[in-house]
Amino acid sequence: MEFESLPIPEVVMKGIRDAGFKECTPIQAKTLPLSLAGKDVAGQAQTGTGKTAAFLISTFTRLVNNPPQEQKGKRWVAPRALIIAPTRELAMQIERDAQLLGKHCGQKILCVYGGIDYEKQKESIKKGVDILIATPGRLIDYYKQRLFSMKAIEVVVIDEADRLFDMGFIVDVRYIMRNISPYDKRQSMLFSATLNFRVMELCYEHMNDPIPIKIEPEKIVVDQVKQVLYHVGKHEKLNLLLGLLKSETPGKTLIFTNMKSTAEQLEAQLKYNEYEARQISGDLHQKKRIKVLQQFTDGEIDILIATDVASRGLHIDDITHVINYDVPQDAEDYIHRIGRTARCGKDGDAITFACEDYAEALLAIEDMLKKKIPVEWPEDDLFLEPKEGMPVFKRRRSGPLARRREGGDRRGASSNGRRPRRDGGQSRSRGPKSFSKSGSPGSGPNRPRRRPSGQGRRSPSGNK
Repeated sequence: MEFESLPIPEVVMKGIRDAGFKECTPIQAKTLPLSLAGKDVAGQAQTGTGKTAAFLISTFTRLVNNPPQEQKGKRWVAPRALIIAPTRELAMQIERDAQLLGKHCGQKILCVYGGIDYEKQKESIKKGVDILIATPGRLIDYYKQRLFSMKAIEVVVIDEADRLFDMGFIVDVRYIMRNISPYDKRQSMLFSATLNFRVMELCYEHMNDPIPIKIEPEKIVVDQVKQVLYHVGKHEKLNLLLGLLKSETPGKTLIFTNMKSTAEQLEAQLKYNEYEARQISGDLHQKKRIKVLQQFTDGEIDILIATDVASRGLHIDDITHVINYDVPQDAEDYIHRIGRTARCGKDGDAITFACEDYAEALLAIEDMLKKKIPVEWPEDDLFLEPKEGMPVFKRRRSGPLARRREGGDRRGASSNGRRPRRDGGQSRSRGPKSFSKSGSPGSGPNRPRRRPSGQGRRSPSGNK
């Protein structure tokens, strides 16, 4: 379906053309015919599927087709559209997209969020706003100061509703929904990675007969993302990571860990090995966090390390590779992680390291995907030693198997190292080939890892 075939005003179409959009993504093709007709929708959509454009196009269309009436006397600041997002980063990304798509619409767009610029945002609200994009806490703060009214809201959008629940904002969201215009006097749109019971309960409580729109998670991510699974002992994950970065050097790489301490250690280790890497954690100061994300977006740094909590709301284009340094313990987090690449129909690679601490989580992940993640076995020369003199960090016990003396499980490597190959020593494909440039950082000091004597792979006959 092409945007030109939809009943979209010309001023909105100009913004769509400026953005380079021609054909609708699956979520847009299912949402826009309903939302442009004024229907309430509840859409299941991951990051990078085009959901933001779907609700912004619908919002601009409604506001353009229904000009505001002139107000007499003292004029309250009364936004016509409200977009609620769980994180600052997501709110800022929505604002950037709105400025592009709504460039010719004449709507005043404002984004407010916590952490910085309290007085500056406050003064901006006083000057008036048509489309208000906000995180729940800062929005309620300003609302209770009577800076604006929410009774004139014509369109409300709740983005990433599942994350709002996860982050504990749902009480705030319900407060907001109880204080805006009645459900039958506005159009409501909600988007979430999953339309589970609690999300749908919110829909039916505050929306006008919402129409569910579902796209299965595997259809969203698997088609565009090349997924690879490596079985590796936890003590060799850094060696394998260094080998992959040297042999395949991606453009922008997002590395996920399960713990903040792991992210901090990995940042130090990669920096020591001459890689431009930074990590973001939940307690990182907001200005520093924004600076790091901007550096990653602009290409000043190649590698960003994050935990699931710290990465919520990240919307960065052109990420070529996602590396799960740790297998996520929640299947939905896996979908969120690999959805950071292959955005809007582009290709991407997702590489997962399965060690003895976290391998059990693969069962739930593959059950959600309804398929097995392809397994590849790394060659010896893909394991590189770090530079000599690298600081040694005290290893912490972690993961659901941390209390076991023995590693090894259905899908994980044993604590003594990598599992022997099932193919009797015959090499397989070494993984995604999209990366590689000569003279990559760390190529000088890194060298192939030698296997200690007595730990060679079994021959096809089973003898060492």
